[in-house]
Amino acid sequence: MPDICSANVDWSKPPLQVQEPADGFRMLESETLAGLLDRYDEVAAATDELVRTVDLDAVRPLPEAPWFEPGATWSARRVFVHIVAETAQHAGHADILRETIDGQKSMG
Repeated sequence: MPDICSANVDWSKPPLQVQEPADGFRMLESETLAGLLDRYDEVAAATDELVRTVDLDAVRPLPEAPWFEPGATWSARRVFVHIVAETAQHAGHADILRETIDGQKSMG
């Protein structure tokens, strides 16, 4: 969000450009656990279908971001391996909570 300087954000009332993406990482009052689990199952099924059908050697450019080298690309295979590694790391322990609190990460 190049038009937003985080140093000038009133975090008690963040702008929509900050709040809307952040809302994707928390359970909102309008959501239910059952609804979130159903949505997770839908996304998991779509991911399973994609893994079955995609060309794993297909290469795509990564988005411009400070954590990727300019012009970097990943294969579909690398993306899926990354998703598996991230899921394995975060499932079953509170590492994601620690990352939220201290901002440190232990995986790329």
